[in-house]
Amino acid sequence: MSTPNLHMILLAIFATFAVSTRCNMNQSPHGVALFIFGDSLADAGTNNYINTTSYFKANFYPYGETFFHYPTGRPSNGRLTVDFIAEYAKLPFIPPYVRLQEHGFMGGANFAGGGAGALVDTFQGLVSNLHMQLKQMEELEKILRKELGNEKAKTIISEGVYFICIGSNDYVARVADNPTPFQSISMEDYVGMGIYEVGGRKFAVMGVGQIGCVPGMRSSTRNGSCSDEVNKLAKLHNTALTAILPKLESQLQGFKYSYFDFYTALSE
Repeated sequence: MSTPNLHMILLAIFATFAVSTRCNMNQSPHGVALFIFGDSLADAGTNNYINTTSYFKANFYPYGETFFHYPTGRPSNGRLTVDFIAEYAKLPFIPPYVRLQEHGFMGGANFAGGGAGALVDTFQGLVSNLHMQLKQMEELEKILRKELGNEKAKTIISEGVYFICIGSNDYVARVADNPTPFQSISMEDYVGMGIYEVGGRKFAVMGVGQIGCVPGMRSSTRNGSCSDEVNKLAKLHNTALTAILPKLESQLQGFKYSYFDFYTALSE
């Protein structure tokens, strides 16, 4: 599958978000807000501003060469999935939360950081894990309440869409030592409920892709092929995740979600 076709699938999956944005332009300066949580698949430059190693940064060539024409910190040659979603929804590119003071609130906030995991001890001390990202969301809620007032802030948060793509690094960081399933799903469940408690209601969740086929994993196999064991972990993760989402929908009033099967899309 070509990259443009994959982007079209992603845009179709999140069409509901785009429609909601156009119908609620009075909810924030740029329409319905987009709040992004995750790892390098959604990192718009967070790791440029934290104390970490070059391994977790993308602020050098050839990153950014095809669209921005300079390295923005995105682990990509151009835009990310969340950038395409923002464009389609007529939002600006959502900047990293760590640059909030520099840019102000611009249609949402991007908390994602390369290397992040759902588990606290995944690359601990080097990345902004999902627990930290949730804490930042809580901080942002307080900032919005202070600057915009309780009612306006409540509307922005409750009408916003929460995009979550996380989990790959929890397996990659451990598979060499202990190639068994890990309990990162319970952490994602916790984070989903944490965002719900802050006021979030609309969630866009992306499953884990074929992490056994990324270069770092293929280099560890004898013939450079994909690691079937690691891919099995990804499938287990996605199975558990898709089982949790409908449970949350039934337990939490107003909870709505859209799930994107990244594993199948990537394999095609």
